[in-house]
Order: sequence, then structure tokens, then C-alpha cells
Amino acid sequence: MLNNTQKFGKKSESIAAKFLKKNGYKILHRNYRIKIGEIDIIAKENETIVFVEVKSGRTNFAGNPKGGVTLGKQKKISMVALYYLKTMKLLDQKARFDVVSIISNRTDPLEIELIKNAFELAYK
Repeated sequence: MLNNTQKFGKKSESIAAKFLKKNGYKILHRNYRIKIGEIDIIAKENETIVFVEVKSGRTNFAGNPKGGVTLGKQKKISMVALYYLKTMKLLDQKARFDVVSIISNRTDPLEIELIKNAFELAYK
């Protein structure tokens, strides 16, 4: 059973997936998980494979959620992305890392921000 934080995260990922579809992305996988980590959404925009991290918060009080994509998180996402590209035989494809930041509270409408090319491949 999911706790409230997990439910909020799942809802945010669904909102992000709908937002990406509306903006021309084709969703390939959600919650792609291997032992070393997970990627929230793997999508395709035109000919580019896009690995999307979804960050959400209820307010901006603690800073914008996109700030939660630390170097350590970038390294994990990068390793999972490389594994995905290798196992799917897509190493010759263009790829990038995007972040969808969602701020949601009970009174204001959602704030959704798409940051394309949010970070580079991080593996060291």
C-alpha cells in the first residue's frame, strides 16, 4: 500500500506523462527500474530518446523541486539510461535528459515546467 508521499509522486508522474504527450512526446516506458536505479519516464521526441526525471512538491518553500536532481541522482539516471540504450540496441540514437518540475498545492493551479537538456551524461 502506498503512503501519501508515494501517492503524490505517482500522481505527479501521471500528470507529467500527460503533459509530455500533449507536447509531442511518445511515452515508451514509465518507472523503468533495474537494480541500480529507476527512470520515471522514457519517451521519444521526434528521433530523440528522452529520459525524464519528474520532481514535484507542494510548495516552492523549500526551493523548486527541480533542484532535487542532484549530481548523485544524475549519475544513477545516467547509468540506468546507458543500460537501457545498450539492452534495447539503441546506442546509435540521440538521447537527452529532461526534468519535469511540478508544484502543486490545494489552492493554486499546477505549475509545470519542462527543462529540456537538464543535465549531461554523468558517470564519474
